[in-house]
Amino acid sequence: MEKKPELSIVMPCLNEAETIAICITKAKRFLQTNQVAGEIIIADNGSTDGSQDIAKSHDTIVVPVEEKGYGSALKGGIIAASGTYIIMADADDSYNFENLLPFLKELRAGTDLVMGNRFKGGIEEGAMPFLHKYLGNPVLSFLGRLFYKINIGDFHCGLRGFSKEAYYKMDLKTTGMEFASEMIVKSKLNNLTITEVPTTLKPDGRTRAPHLNTWRDGWRHLRFLLLYSPQWLFFIPGIILILLGIITSAIIISHPIVINNVKLDIHTLLYSSSMVLIGFQFIVFYALTKIYAVENNLLPKSNRYNKLFNYLNLETGLVIGVLFLILGVILSYYGFSIWRHSDFGELNPSETLRIIIPAVFTILLGMQVIFFSLFFSILGLKNAND
Repeated sequence: MEKKPELSIVMPCLNEAETIAICITKAKRFLQTNQVAGEIIIADNGSTDGSQDIAKSHDTIVVPVEEKGYGSALKGGIIAASGTYIIMADADDSYNFENLLPFLKELRAGTDLVMGNRFKGGIEEGAMPFLHKYLGNPVLSFLGRLFYKINIGDFHCGLRGFSKEAYYKMDLKTTGMEFASEMIVKSKLNNLTITEVPTTLKPDGRTRAPHLNTWRDGWRHLRFLLLYSPQWLFFIPGIILILLGIITSAIIISHPIVINNVKLDIHTLLYSSSMVLIGFQFIVFYALTKIYAVENNLLPKSNRYNKLFNYLNLETGLVIGVLFLILGVILSYYGFSIWRHSDFGELNPSETLRIIIPAVFTILLGMQVIFFSLFFSILGLKNAND
């Protein structure tokens, strides 16, 4: 029987006729030099320049992938791979396929995901565009470390290795360039082990422009990082808005704020109270996004998520919402009494709006809490039946 390969080297391919042969040659040289039982898989995403024929002539496995996208191509190649471990890299001759041993050693030691770090290994002049090197990659890598507490210095290195078992645990969904970010984030969320090793990057060997679009694909990576971390996108901004709104409103209700002859009065109170409502909407959207992501298997279910339904339930929400409504009605009645005592005539806006604005605010907030609690309880029915 033919021995099962230990390592599968997967290369996504879309019109790489200029460089596919040299990449395959270097990958084969690595396997032979280090006596690794392996295979080379070319995941072709609809090449029209003869890349498939070149790959077949070099005795590789060519896997046609119809669905367009960097992530789609890689998923097709990875699924077809037979190796225990997989190392993926672009077929543009920018990565060194002859120096894959550090990746394989980490995989053999039990690491689930091994990332290459081009900033530690060395980036040759002209290999990475200025914006990618000094803005895009550092900023997105920093956000990834901040949002997900992943100690990785190069989030977007295209050379990385992982076990086939770990890949299925990641349960990757994206089809475009953000596939690279999803792999790291999902590894962290599923408690897989991650490390990185230095690797090099040199200018690719193609004469055509790369498929990567700086702004479009950079936005897709950023959007993914934000959407998969609703805590940073919605919860934390919501808390900040609520605190600022409550503090400012509390001060202005008692008396106007004067700063360098600038008077902040009832008009500012209207905005600050609205800030609290907007902050509450942020938190509601955080909760709904979290529920949607977990129930649709975009994020793993955690113990904290299960406890969420113990604290945020219909009964608690209804009690809080009704209390806000009662407070709003009391304040409204007090404001009405002031108007009645003036024989329903002209009022002092600075005085009455300090009562009416909080009255309207608490009524609106109470209704929002009640409606959110009702909707949240409906979403919680599935969780309660699990």
